[in-house]
Amino acid sequence: MFIYLSKKIAIPGNVRLRCISWNKDQGFIACGGEDGLLKVLKLETQTDEAKLKGLAAPSNLSMNQTLEGHSGSVQVVTWNEQYQKLTTSDQNGLIIVWMLYKGAWYEEMINNRNKSVVRSMSWNADGQKICIVYEDGAVIVGSVDGNRIWGKDLKGSQLCHVAWSSDSKILLFGMANGEIHIYDNQGNFIMKMKLNCLVNVTGAFSIAGIHWYPGTEGYTEQDCPCLAICFDNGRCQIMRHENDQNPVLIDTGMNVVSIQWNHCGSVLAVAGFQKATTQDKDVNLVQFYTPFGEHLRTLKVPGKQMSALSWEGGGLKIGLAVDSFIYFANIRPDYKWGYCSNTVVYAYTRPDRPEYCVVFWDTKNNEKYVKYVKSLISITTCGDFCILATKADENQPQEEHETESIGATYVLVLCNSIGTPLDPKYIDIGPLFVTMTKTHVIAASKEAFYIWQYRVAKKLTAMEINQVARTRKEGRERIYHIDDIPSGAADGVLDYSKAIQGTRDPICAITASDKTLIVGRESGTIQRYSLPNVGLLQKYVLNCRAYQMSLNCNSSRLAIIDLSGVLTFFDLDTRVTDSTGQQIVGEQLKLERKDVWDMKWAKDNPDLFAMMEKTRMYVFRNLDPEEPIQTSGYICNFEDLEIKSVLLDEILKNPEHPNKEYIINFEIRSLRDSRALIEEVGIEESSQFIEDNPHPRLWRLLAEAALQKLDLQTAEQAFVRCKDYQGIKFVKCLGNLQSESMKQAEVAAYFGRFEEAERMYLDMDRRDLAIGLRIKLGDWFRVLQLLKTGSGDADDTLLEQAHNAIGDYFADRQKWINAVQYYVQGRNQERLAECYYMLEDYQGLENLANSLPENNKLLPDIAHMFVRVGMCEQAVIAFLKCNRPKDAVDSCVHLNQIADEEAKKRTKPFRVKKLYVLSALLVEQYHEQVKNAQRGKVKGKSSEATSALAGLLEEDVLSSANRLTDNAWRGAEAYHFFILAQRQLYEGYVDTAMKTALHLRDYEDIIPAVEIYSLLALCACANRAFGTCSKAFVKLESLETLSPEQRQQYEDLALEIFTKHCPKHTKKSDLDGLLEGGEGKLPTCVATGRSITEYQFWMCNVCKHCVQAQEISNYNFCPLCHSSVT
Repeated sequence: MFIYLSKKIAIPGNVRLRCISWNKDQGFIACGGEDGLLKVLKLETQTDEAKLKGLAAPSNLSMNQTLEGHSGSVQVVTWNEQYQKLTTSDQNGLIIVWMLYKGAWYEEMINNRNKSVVRSMSWNADGQKICIVYEDGAVIVGSVDGNRIWGKDLKGSQLCHVAWSSDSKILLFGMANGEIHIYDNQGNFIMKMKLNCLVNVTGAFSIAGIHWYPGTEGYTEQDCPCLAICFDNGRCQIMRHENDQNPVLIDTGMNVVSIQWNHCGSVLAVAGFQKATTQDKDVNLVQFYTPFGEHLRTLKVPGKQMSALSWEGGGLKIGLAVDSFIYFANIRPDYKWGYCSNTVVYAYTRPDRPEYCVVFWDTKNNEKYVKYVKSLISITTCGDFCILATKADENQPQEEHETESIGATYVLVLCNSIGTPLDPKYIDIGPLFVTMTKTHVIAASKEAFYIWQYRVAKKLTAMEINQVARTRKEGRERIYHIDDIPSGAADGVLDYSKAIQGTRDPICAITASDKTLIVGRESGTIQRYSLPNVGLLQKYVLNCRAYQMSLNCNSSRLAIIDLSGVLTFFDLDTRVTDSTGQQIVGEQLKLERKDVWDMKWAKDNPDLFAMMEKTRMYVFRNLDPEEPIQTSGYICNFEDLEIKSVLLDEILKNPEHPNKEYIINFEIRSLRDSRALIEEVGIEESSQFIEDNPHPRLWRLLAEAALQKLDLQTAEQAFVRCKDYQGIKFVKCLGNLQSESMKQAEVAAYFGRFEEAERMYLDMDRRDLAIGLRIKLGDWFRVLQLLKTGSGDADDTLLEQAHNAIGDYFADRQKWINAVQYYVQGRNQERLAECYYMLEDYQGLENLANSLPENNKLLPDIAHMFVRVGMCEQAVIAFLKCNRPKDAVDSCVHLNQIADEEAKKRTKPFRVKKLYVLSALLVEQYHEQVKNAQRGKVKGKSSEATSALAGLLEEDVLSSANRLTDNAWRGAEAYHFFILAQRQLYEGYVDTAMKTALHLRDYEDIIPAVEIYSLLALCACANRAFGTCSKAFVKLESLETLSPEQRQQYEDLALEIFTKHCPKHTKKSDLDGLLEGGEGKLPTCVATGRSITEYQFWMCNVCKHCVQAQEISNYNFCPLCHSSVT
């Protein structure tokens, strides 16, 4: 991060300030001071220019209200953001609650104990409760509406600070003697806090501040320290919770007066002063730390004594109360972000998730792709790819090919521009600094650096990808210690022991280009290595410690930004003579700029770069600056004399909905001047200026201007200068055209003015060219329109192509109904079948199949569609139409198998019967069609008997593999009699029901035996035929499929029945005949279940089953197959 002072506001009357508080939601700033001073200010940006957003926009005071009510020095001010209330207290113990009404602040409540002074006040996270602590030990907890919830007097304690936990269950009380006591939210003492930071500290000390970040914006990582406690002697500890036994310890090395977390808990600001050894007065400082104690920056602040600090709600500004002034400093955060392939990649935290949310925002198409990454460390980009550096997830197993680094603690994930992970690398080296080129990723800790020569899938075959995934022994990964002196030979190995060897001069920054790696060390030494073979080429010595470095496009110059924001340059190849007369390589350039927080070299010019200095962007050519541009954007890309900048501050205010307005393109002066010259002076004069300031972009600009005026000679020369082969070919083509209007139309199309080009073609009566243009653009709707509206007959082939292309457009978007309309007109039967299937329009699919000629290649596909949805009748017709009888049989078998599966699932018997009937009907239909086909083949050659025999023989050959076709009606018969027996039983025809149930004994292969004999036993018992019932029970008890419990139940039931009723045949002659199966050989009536003994009976001409003559008069349809009675 980078920080610099930006604004200063003086308090009238030189009244010294004691406290300051910035409302995080509404932006009000309350400051209290001596003599009852209390002011509420508000800074607002006022700008009409779209590009001036965020910190770059000028800010003015939109509110400057003095609040009257306090007489003594105002010592505590605190905001309740949820309810828009301000609570203040002075040295006399007077507490005032202020409310906002019609744009001004008014007193709402007043409270005065008149006993002691208020030392601290704190609202809880949801703004419902306030805790007030007095110097004499009194504690009051009140509600937002002014009611007292509870009070407590801590005898013998002098209180000075209070803080709520994020869940409002814990209160921390800071004592005047430096102790911190932990209480619950009802005022019950829990324990004293252990203060590790005060071990071995002597002398008097007091608490300077307690701030517990409530987690409102999420945490930078899981289990992140969030409770900061700091003492006036500079000692500080940051805890994960109130009982943390291993807190982060910091010694700030200064006298601390105030601390505060930023809005998302990622930066802790510590304000204080340091005794200057050479000066009489103290030096005011603000130190910035991460939650893990890493020092980020130090800000020096003018003035005698700083008394307080407060963060702005977005974390981009900080307010400092110094003497009788408020200083404002701007923060430029180190966002986790990058730019690759027109995609801005940025990360942010959310309160509802422990991971980082990483957004890949395609700025060209305005599409975003989101992925969640645990413990993200950094984002680095180059070309079309990015590297996400993270801590390894301990719970997640590593890939098999990572066996060499089991226990690796970090991961480098190579991703493309939509966030798809391409290749993860597990490493044991902490990636504090990461850079990447088009071929290499370099990650460095303080002691060593790791180099990975990555390869991407588009360059590899599938076989090569698998090989790469299984081996790491190709020398593509190497580790070097910073003190090593590699020769450039293949001496680098993947030895993680190098990463734990110490060094006296740690790494502080790295950067790389395609052929050079630069490593900066804390002493100011710069080490230059060659790539891809890593060899130490040169060591340079700078007079600063690098924080950020960047190489230009030809690796000749290095830009260095140090910790204090000073930008300097170093020429790597220049040879100079030093004071001793020795020739040395490398020279520090004289250019130096202060307050720089970002810079980017041009990708296509080694002398061009852009840099951000406070809220101004400067472009330098040969170290000479152009006039600055007001902006606070981060530089994405500098290419073709254009700078692309992204307003990350604005995007991260609402990161889920990035706006294209926050991407800004700046043209540099030479491009602006060239464009102005071409417009005002003309092409000839402009070409001289471009000759003096050559750049491919400027030549392209001239070529385009010449094309507009049809100056083909100049255009061709300019295209040659910018090496645009397509442009040269285009000019040649234009030269071959005779018509001026034709040339103008082609130029309009070249520049993307397609409507204008089309209009010109039509004016020339060249509809064919207009259609050709729209076909190239893929605008088939307009092609169809042009084909229909033009005079003369349209080309049928082109019409079909247009209809099919529009059909494809709708089908790709799953708008099947629209697609059908166009496929019908385009006669695209294949896609039409697919649409009907997706729409479940099986009637349309059937009509399509009927309209197709025999043996059409689409018929098998349509038949399989019918099979998939169980429409076997239509499937059989389609299979037979394309001469595939075996598939037709298979579809029937498939339907029969469905029936079997439904039976196993104990589905309703009537549904299972329907499926068996349908399957049998299809088999009968198949038999008939095979016979008819054979009759047709042998017609006129032999007798009818011969043709029938041929049909039967072919049928036998096809069905020999499957016996379903032999007796297709067995399944239907079984479930028909099963249903009939139960219906007769419930209607009271118990004798008939028993006779019907006896038929079921032949169908044990279809209906489970336990159901058959249970039904038979039930019918026989109801019919009082206990002999038959006894035989049924014997069969049930002998079934192997029964569990012992079920078998016992049947035995108990049989015992209960047959102890009361002796198993004798009451209707001996009739029952004996049935049980012996004497009548089983006779046809069975499918209406009653009785055997047919008469010679006169009715037979169904479909299923060939019989019904007694006297019964058929009661039916209009066959009881079994439901075909009409004729």
